[in-house]
Amino acid sequence: MIKTACGFDCPDACGIVCDSSHFPKVVADPAHPTSNGALCSLVNRYMHQEDRVTKPRVNGKEVSLDEALEAVAKSLEVKDKLLWRGSGNFGVMQEITNLLFKAIDGTTTKGSLCDGAGDAGILAGRGVNKILPPEQIAKADVVVVWGKNLTVTASHLMPYIEGKKLIVIDPIVTPIAKMADLYIQNAPRSDFYLALMLSRFVIMGDHENKEFLDEFAPEYDDFYDFTRGFRIKAILEYIGIDLEIMGEFLEYIVDKRVVYLVGNGVQKYSIGNFVLQAIDALAITLGHFGKNGCGVAFLGNSKLGFENPFEIKGKKVQKAITRFGDFDTVLIQGGNPAESMPDSSRVIEELKKTKTIIYFGLYENETSAMADIVIPAKNFFEKDDVRLSYAHHIVSPMRKVVECDYGISEYDFTNTILQKMGFESLAKEQEYLDIWLNQAKQKEEYLLSPVYEEIPYQDGFEDDEFEFIDDFYDDFETNKSLTRVRKNKKKDKEITEYWLVTPKSSHSLNTQFQRDNKITIHPSLGFKDGEKVRVYSSWGEHEFIVKNSDLMRVDTVLIPVNTIGVNYLTPSILSEEGDSACYQEVKVKLDRI
Repeated sequence: MIKTACGFDCPDACGIVCDSSHFPKVVADPAHPTSNGALCSLVNRYMHQEDRVTKPRVNGKEVSLDEALEAVAKSLEVKDKLLWRGSGNFGVMQEITNLLFKAIDGTTTKGSLCDGAGDAGILAGRGVNKILPPEQIAKADVVVVWGKNLTVTASHLMPYIEGKKLIVIDPIVTPIAKMADLYIQNAPRSDFYLALMLSRFVIMGDHENKEFLDEFAPEYDDFYDFTRGFRIKAILEYIGIDLEIMGEFLEYIVDKRVVYLVGNGVQKYSIGNFVLQAIDALAITLGHFGKNGCGVAFLGNSKLGFENPFEIKGKKVQKAITRFGDFDTVLIQGGNPAESMPDSSRVIEELKKTKTIIYFGLYENETSAMADIVIPAKNFFEKDDVRLSYAHHIVSPMRKVVECDYGISEYDFTNTILQKMGFESLAKEQEYLDIWLNQAKQKEEYLLSPVYEEIPYQDGFEDDEFEFIDDFYDDFETNKSLTRVRKNKKKDKEITEYWLVTPKSSHSLNTQFQRDNKITIHPSLGFKDGEKVRVYSSWGEHEFIVKNSDLMRVDTVLIPVNTIGVNYLTPSILSEEGDSACYQEVKVKLDRI
């Protein structure tokens, strides 16, 4: 029996127990603090995926692995070369390819397709992005699930919320919303305004925790003045709620121990940094930091406190809006930018301009089909690695369970290419693994991050004080557009454009596994189930199949992030802070075909 960990890009980072003699039979590690005795269905699909890359290719011809690696080495001898890495596997050894690009003076990427804007907002306020231990959820009186569908994105948190008063804020009536004591179906892109107004009403009602604020956030009077610059009536109508709901919300959270579980979707906008800083500010105003049963949980910094042997400097380009055509050779590792990056039309045209595309990954997809060189990778059951998490502090060794006779690990790939190009070989693989493992702290039978704290921010913030927002400008929504939304609330048929929301799917991971081409809309829009529609934005268009649901807002359409063609609609722009993609900074229109 071998203990390992799941490498999926998922906050749960579950423990797994494998019987190597009966692989692929695997079960959850019953003692693992986050697995809770269960694994998601994706683990089984991962081991039985039919479209796995098994044969190396060069210019469409199957070749030996050594021949393909020779072609890789030769293609990297050019002046301009780029490493673009996806996030389908979260083992730390994924980043060892950075050392190759450091040696050959190549370019890597900066920024994020995922959580960069939210992380920037947390850093602006708290100074450091610490992970809230899940056990603090169990100590809360109230849990606010803000734009996070736990049943899909963090199902192993469900036992922690049992018996709690539950508030859910989400434009979509998700399964977790149906469980809520209070559900707020706010408009997309309104979370900043909702958090801001709540903070304002907290202070107006003298509900703020003055003792906590005086010690850790003394500029709260200035923040209150900032909130007064927003028109209450117009903002509440834009959010889609009234004063009664605001009052009910405050009754639940004032003088209570409250944890806020915040999802990635709230910050998929140009103002995403302000959203997280505003939610933090609400929690700060009520004193919901640095105490048992309190805190804001977003995606934390999994590498905080670690010395990272793969971190390099050098030339970098923005990941979310990469101009692939500026490079002679592009190495795409573990990703599918032709489908996962915003503005697919632009991305595909850029990839076509590149002289040589190297695809190093597990699955055949839109990007591998464009590649000149294809290298099969090993999955996380076929190699040794170390797994960190951005939602808890457990550091898990990922142990090899089964041999693979056709793939190559990131370590072996990097070491082989370095040798073929005449550079010094890497240190032994175990030395790199030990660098990570030796920095962790032992707790009972598990290892923990070196910065683990039972109660984060108990002694204050990075710069002693929390920094409130003091300046904000949003040029996406104007007073005119707020008026349009108010008018449309009375006459649904006047709506001609709709907010696009792109949540995670329970049947897929990024663009891996089960994908479809469905769009979910409100029945009042007049389309039939199964009807084909053309959906278009300023960035592009694609065809989808209609699925009606009265759980939707009438001004919103839902296309999961993994859906075929969704990123033909999304914009290639960056957030104001955090260099992050802004997948939901767009409205779309629908036409019958």
